[in-house]
Amino acid sequence: MAKKSKTQRAKASANRAAKKQAREAEATTPVVEEAPKKGVLNKIPFLNKDSEDKQKAEKSQKAESSSSKKSSSSKASKPRRFGFFHDVRTELLRVTWPTKRDVLQWSGVVVVALIFFGVFVVVLDDGIVTPILLAISSLGA
Repeated sequence: MAKKSKTQRAKASANRAAKKQAREAEATTPVVEEAPKKGVLNKIPFLNKDSEDKQKAEKSQKAESSSSKKSSSSKASKPRRFGFFHDVRTELLRVTWPTKRDVLQWSGVVVVALIFFGVFVVVLDDGIVTPILLAISSLGA
């Protein structure tokens, strides 16, 4: 593992301090439940930014409650019926989605590349390959 530079260590230290302050401020601030927003996009989990915050809060609460409770071996864990869909949803929340500008920009790059290679193939076919084939066929072979 490479050794970190002084700048990298200082940035990491500053990030840790900022996160610690944010956690302390979050702990002192009372949690206020907001009314859910209405709209079609809020029903789609990976487009709803609030669902990610709710999941993080739920995970931290579960972690706290599980650490305070003793694990009992007499209770068997229930099988998750829709575990796959839950896993898909959590993975989609982790995805870094491109912005609209990025999508349009890269779509333009793809269209330009398709046009370039289309013209290249037409020129190659009509300008070089076809005359060579005609010359060979006219030899009377």
